[in-house]
Amino acid sequence: MRDGITHVALDAHMRMLQVAMLLPGSDVPIEWQVANEGGAIRRMVKKIQREAKGEVRMCYEAGPCGYALQRTLKDLGVDCMVIAPSLIPMKPGDRIKTDKRDARKLAGLFRAELLTEVHPPTPGEESVRDLSRCREDAKADLMRARHRLSKMLLRRGIVWEGGKKNWSQAYMKWLRTLSFDHPADKLVFGDYLLAIEHLEERLQGLDSALESASQKDPYRGPVAALRCFQGIDTVTAITVVAELHDFRRFQSARELMAFLGLVPSEHSSSDSRKLGSITKTGNGHARRVLIESAWHYRHPPRLGPALRKRREGQAAAVIAVADKAAQRLHRKFGKLQARGKPMPKVVVAVARELVGFLWAVLYPASAQAS
Repeated sequence: MRDGITHVALDAHMRMLQVAMLLPGSDVPIEWQVANEGGAIRRMVKKIQREAKGEVRMCYEAGPCGYALQRTLKDLGVDCMVIAPSLIPMKPGDRIKTDKRDARKLAGLFRAELLTEVHPPTPGEESVRDLSRCREDAKADLMRARHRLSKMLLRRGIVWEGGKKNWSQAYMKWLRTLSFDHPADKLVFGDYLLAIEHLEERLQGLDSALESASQKDPYRGPVAALRCFQGIDTVTAITVVAELHDFRRFQSARELMAFLGLVPSEHSSSDSRKLGSITKTGNGHARRVLIESAWHYRHPPRLGPALRKRREGQAAAVIAVADKAAQRLHRKFGKLQARGKPMPKVVVAVARELVGFLWAVLYPASAQAS
C-alpha cells in the first residue's frame, strides 16, 4: 500500500464518468458519478483535491474516448495515466461487470501498481495517426466497393478477358463500355462504378496528405530512413512511425516485436513448453503493414530505380542495415519455405525479424533527436 497517495480510478464513457477514490490507509473506495463534460470534470477535480490526503494520482482505461480526458485533467494539474485494457489482470470466474465494479477494481489495481500505462501521443501525433487510419479505412472501402461491382458482373455472366490484372486502366476503360438492357441493372452498375471512382479520388487525396506530412518534422527523418528498406515506401513508413510515435520507449528489438504482437504465444508449465500462434497484441495497424512489407522479401535483393531514388541522400549506415536486412530476410524466406512451413507462418517470421532491423535504425535516431 502506498502511504500518502490518493488513488483515483475512472470508468470513462461518452456521457458519464464513474469515480472510485481510495484514500491512504483505506480499502473502501469513495464512489460517485459525474458527467463527462468540462464543468463537471473541474468540479470533480476540486472535490478530489479537497478530500484527498497527499498526492493525487488518477487513471482510466484506454478506449473510444481517447486521450481528451487525460489532457483535460493534465491542464487542471492532475497526474493521470491511461491504462492498457488488454493487460489489466482478470480473475478467473468473475462474470459480473458493472461500471462501479470496474472503477473499484481499477482503483485497487492502480494502488497495487499492477497496471500497464499506454504511451499517449501528442495532439499532433494523434492527428497524423488518424490520417493514416483514415487512408486505411478508405482502402478497405474501395476493396469492398470493387467486390460489389465485380460480383454483380459475375452474376450477369460478364467476365473481363483483356488481361490477368483487374482494376487497371484498361479494366476501368472496359467497364465504361458496358451496357445493360434492364434499367435496374443500369442504375446498380452506375452506382457501384460511381462509388469506386469517388473512393479512388479520396484515396489519392489521402495519399497526397500523407506524402505532405512525411516531409515535415518529426516524420521526415524516420520516414526517409524506413524508405531505404525493400518493400517499404511512404505510406507504410509513415504508418509505422505514426502508430509507434516514440521509439525511445522500446529498449530492445524484442520489446518492439512483443508490442506489435509478432511473438509466439506460450503456455509452459514444469517441463512442458508449448508455443502457439502470435499474440496479436498491441498495435494491429503497424503489424498489418509490416506483414505486407515482409512479402517483398520472397524476391532476391535488387536495387531497382525506385529503391535507388528513395535512398538518395540517406546515411550510409542506414543503407547498410537495409541491405543486410534484404539479404538475411530473403535467405530466411527461402529456408522456411524449404522446410515446408506454411506461407503465412513464413511471412510472419520474416516480418518479426524485419522489425528488428527497423528498430536498429529508428531507436538510435530517436535517442539522438531527444
